[in-house]
Amino acid sequence: MDSNMDSSSPKEKNGTTWLKSLLYSILNRSSKHKLVTEHPHELVPFLDLQVFIEADEPPILAAPLDGPRLFATHIPYQFLTKTLDSSECKVVYLTRNPKDTLVSLWHFVNKWNMEKPVQSLSLDEATDKFCHGVSPYGAYYDHVLGYRELSLKKPENVMFVTFEEMLEDPHSYVKKLNDFLGCPFVEEDEVDEIVKNCSIEVLSSHDVNKCEESPTWFPSQYNSFFRKGKIGDFKNYLSDESIQRIDTLTKERFHSLEFMYGI
Repeated sequence: MDSNMDSSSPKEKNGTTWLKSLLYSILNRSSKHKLVTEHPHELVPFLDLQVFIEADEPPILAAPLDGPRLFATHIPYQFLTKTLDSSECKVVYLTRNPKDTLVSLWHFVNKWNMEKPVQSLSLDEATDKFCHGVSPYGAYYDHVLGYRELSLKKPENVMFVTFEEMLEDPHSYVKKLNDFLGCPFVEEDEVDEIVKNCSIEVLSSHDVNKCEESPTWFPSQYNSFFRKGKIGDFKNYLSDESIQRIDTLTKERFHSLEFMYGI
């Protein structure tokens, strides 16, 4: 049995929904039509959310054992060290420019459906918490660095991807993901079809993804997982001061890495 994991930065809005769709399509080419009727987060469940909430029959545990299993997590590498070090599980880690991540997350959280409404954070307040590492999954920078270091140590098992690179050349990345997962050769027309079917324009047009209902495992409407999916939208929301603050922190924390999100 093979297992594959889609992991992403501790902020939900990194392109996780898009990556789930791509990985599902690559691994289940005969079942691509399911993306028309089922939400990507139902097809590729979160290990840390759905498994423990849907305790009677968690979808990931109910998955067939005779083929590749695909699931997702935001859990920091430090909590998975023993498992990943001793496993042949394939991990695709997705991260995104911290400024776009923050803005997208801010919009997302403000749409949550809570039984007891909570006061929305202003963007300045959200920026301050972001820079201080306040997150259910730990600080953004620590999270990214952990998986980045793991990808350098075990490149055959961990593929480190940025949202920006993937969006600029999705066709190449479908091929790279396909090869990394050890899947059969993918034809050019298959690549074109996967890229098209998994685009935010097509995915967001399906009724299941326009639904205003909330899943049992998360206080958010299904349609809230789709917004713009663009690069640089932070410029429309963040102040010059906030941009400078995040850029300075990013340079300090990521100075040893080979990518800087164009900063």
